[in-house]
Amino acid sequence: QVRLVESGGGLVQTGGSLTLSCTASGRTLDDRAMAWFRRAPGKERTFVAVINPGGDRTDIRDSVTGRFTISRDNAKNTMTLQMNSLKPEDAAIYYCASGRPTVVLSRSSVDFDSWGQGTQVTVSS
Repeated sequence: QVRLVESGGGLVQTGGSLTLSCTASGRTLDDRAMAWFRRAPGKERTFVAVINPGGDRTDIRDSVTGRFTISRDNAKNTMTLQMNSLKPEDAAIYYCASGRPTVVLSRSSVDFDSWGQGTQVTVSS
């Protein structure tokens, strides 16, 4: 059973930066896609970014392209989301997730079978 733990959330001003980390334990995840999703207050959980098992392919939602970067370190079993130029609309609980076997890149939450508890990101205007 894999366990995912997010860290790095917090309060930041508009235009600021945060780095979210996701640390996995219980098994290695170098054969699984990894992704970030977020849930804003009163809204459904939505896709943010995904990275393939090898770490050389990514897909990022349009609204954060150019501001957010997803990366992973398979040797350390970690994944990172670098968030720059944050906007109030980026405020949400951010969740990391690991993909089901054979998933390479996906924006659908149903393709991910392990989830962290989430980390809160608050952006003040």
